[in-house]
Amino acid sequence: MVELEAVRSLTTAALAVVGVFFLTVGTVGLLRFPNVYNRMHATSKPTTLGTAAVFFAGFVHFGPGGAGLTSLVGIVFLFLTVPTGAHMISRAAQKTGVPFLGGVTWPSKEGGNERERPPDDESDGANENEE
Repeated sequence: MVELEAVRSLTTAALAVVGVFFLTVGTVGLLRFPNVYNRMHATSKPTTLGTAAVFFAGFVHFGPGGAGLTSLVGIVFLFLTVPTGAHMISRAAQKTGVPFLGGVTWPSKEGGNERERPPDDESDGANENEE
């Protein structure tokens, strides 16, 4: 029984360290990235993994009943809400006119990027959308 308790404690500690690492990476990305789209990506991806690892550490520590079950419910809630929130932030930024950096564009409704569309006048091969 002592060996099983040691394995459980080490697993809990390892999951907590992994969670803290991913949460730290997300925080650094939030502080370092230049615009809302990059910051949204930095806060949604690694912090989801980090928080899920911390929740799973709670499940391993407390077991399948009580607080452990609450940890599993927290993981499910996290995986359902974070992508939805990130999508809504991205759409709100796009609808309010927040520009991308560099030559990145939104995809056109017909498919493909706006810069990849064939030119309207094919005789000269020039694309009027390029800057």
